[in-house]
Amino acid sequence: MALITEDGTAKADAESLASVAFADTHHANRGNTAWAALTTAAKEAALRKATDHIGAVYGQRWDGSRVSSTQALDWPRYDVPKREGAYSRVPAYYVSNQVPAAVQRACAELALRASAGDLAPDQSQAIKRKRVEGAVEVEYQDFSSAAPRYPAIDGLLAPFLMAGGGTRLVRG
Repeated sequence: MALITEDGTAKADAESLASVAFADTHHANRGNTAWAALTTAAKEAALRKATDHIGAVYGQRWDGSRVSSTQALDWPRYDVPKREGAYSRVPAYYVSNQVPAAVQRACAELALRASAGDLAPDQSQAIKRKRVEGAVEVEYQDFSSAAPRYPAIDGLLAPFLMAGGGTRLVRG
């Protein structure tokens, strides 16, 4: 089945925030040969997984609002402020009829990672110490999370997230 990419029209059946063509260009420009080696079907599956992960991890923290109550994905959105214009007297906003390039890049980056393994594997009890016959011993930091983190993705998506930990200001 062909990948249905959100194009800014708030599709009710969209499956990905980025197209295969966008991801192909993104990874080719960065020399990511592992992406080029994938079949189209594998790229589409990875983009679907990346989009699902973005929605699950960042979905409750997006700034602005969905354009339509029937759209399948979190983007497009309206009333998402551009942070670089925060000190301007006239606020600037991202356009509401497209998925921002940084969101598409984040999707492409996560898709590459999804093609190599699970983005959010099931978690088990954190290992405190592991001893192997011989001199090898592993001990993890107390209270550290076993969940994978993607700082590069956090950085790409930060401009689109609500400030202050997810509280939304409602003007009356």
